[in-house]
Amino acid sequence: MELTVYSAAWCPDCREAKRFLAKYNIQYKEIDVQSTPGAIDEIVKRTGKRAIPQFVIDGEWVQPYDPREGFLYEKMSKRLGIKIP
Repeated sequence: MELTVYSAAWCPDCREAKRFLAKYNIQYKEIDVQSTPGAIDEIVKRTGKRAIPQFVIDGEWVQPYDPREGFLYEKMSKRLGIKIP
């Protein structure tokens, strides 16, 4: 599995997403939207919105959080093949 995470240091949802990935030793490539030219434009082009974090899992764009619910632990666990006790 190839995972890319679009995020920013100031974003609390991004930090939570990365903590989740670290807890389960999921390797990923990080793209910091503040220091990577064109990153925000790519997110808007692919998703139609300026929302981070964004996961790109084997080429599929996935928003791992919901503004009302926060990080989607169950959905992301299933999508990434993680078994939560």
